[in-house]
Amino acid sequence: MRLVPRWTLLSSGCAPVVLIGGWLIAARLEGPTYDPVTQTISVLAAYGAAGFWVMTTALAALGLCHLVTALGLRAAALPGRVALGAGGVTAFVVAALPPPSSGGSLRHGAVAGIGFALLAMWPVLAADRRGAGPWGLKLVPSITATLLMLVSAVWFLFEMHIDGAAGVAERLVTSIQSLWPFVVVASCLRHRYGIGSSGGSRSR
Repeated sequence: MRLVPRWTLLSSGCAPVVLIGGWLIAARLEGPTYDPVTQTISVLAAYGAAGFWVMTTALAALGLCHLVTALGLRAAALPGRVALGAGGVTAFVVAALPPPSSGGSLRHGAVAGIGFALLAMWPVLAADRRGAGPWGLKLVPSITATLLMLVSAVWFLFEMHIDGAAGVAERLVTSIQSLWPFVVVASCLRHRYGIGSSGGSRSR
């Protein structure tokens, strides 16, 4: 039996596509007034932004992708699946609470922060402590992924504080967080086939 159903490859693979595609299209609609280096993704999802509906839809689609992936990722430990699914829910809430066209939004920022934390912690919570699972669920890669997400999130907060390259930092951490579920799912599918091939080799 497969460790994960094949459709999780589609849901996890679509996550980075809809997120990155969303901010690229929304930024293009916004035009030269938008600076992706210093301005965050939330600016694109703000009321009155030219790409408001594009970015809002992309965030909602990202949340759906994470929820579906969490549902099918049965090889992962339950706390990790819950954290991934909850991260998907926060993406829905972020989409439903767009910031105003000027100034910040405490509710939007708080929910986004919770989402960052959940999606940063899910790899280590999902890890297979026995060490017999697929590569993406082994403890060392899982801890490494979590640390990388946390470090990039700290960098994002630092850039926000100094009014620096916050857009670049946010895109880095969100790209890693959206891509990691796909890495885990792919390793689960490959693990299943690897076992089958090695078993077949031993039987010959």
